[in-house]
Amino acid sequence: MDGKRLLIVGAHSGDFVWRAAGTMALMTLQGGSASVVALSYGERGESGELWRLPDQTVENVKRIRHAEASAAAAAVGATFRCLDLGDYPLNITDAVIMQLVELIRELQPQVILTHTPVDPFNPDHPVASQAVQKARLLTAGAGVASAFQRVSPPDLYFFEPHQPELCNFTPNTFVDITPVMELKLKAMECMQAQGYLHGYYKDLAARRGNHARRISGMDEVKYAEAFQRTLPWVVKSL
Repeated sequence: MDGKRLLIVGAHSGDFVWRAAGTMALMTLQGGSASVVALSYGERGESGELWRLPDQTVENVKRIRHAEASAAAAAVGATFRCLDLGDYPLNITDAVIMQLVELIRELQPQVILTHTPVDPFNPDHPVASQAVQKARLLTAGAGVASAFQRVSPPDLYFFEPHQPELCNFTPNTFVDITPVMELKLKAMECMQAQGYLHGYYKDLAARRGNHARRISGMDEVKYAEAFQRTLPWVVKSL
């Protein structure tokens, strides 16, 4: 991953933290870059703790979520921006697709991470996934020379959903995040509006570390993040 550019697109401002913060930290420590684009702040569907506060407003929830996500991204050396499209439901227009196309052209990532196309528990995640896949294809010109500016087709991975067994998620790529687990924990601690997820995703990193260790025989792997690569590898030889 040395020197690579990574783009993470989440439906909500906190999605990247739980699913990819370790991978992002590795990327930036190895001289690459990581850019987070959130389609919404998750102010309606993923900010329940904030709505317990008296006299809470949507504007204040968004402000807090922006501050938390920005701090979490900074903890792993990444940048954060939010398109503020609203959530529950997240609606994607053609104009938003073109906005994503322009972002991909601007950032020229070699790797894109986003949600699985199926998630029976979250209406926004599949919408985000389909938008990212469409924007990626439009940006890359379907892998052929085109009459418009295009980038080399980025690799596309789905990050792990909260209920992988019900989301058709098949992990086929494990990233060893043992060296940067403390940075992932620091990023998670920034997300106080979803404090109930901290323990779950720390435990998940340990479980995925066990899976990666058994698959690879690499005894030093203690923590890992799982992804589903969507494209075949193209190699000169096996």
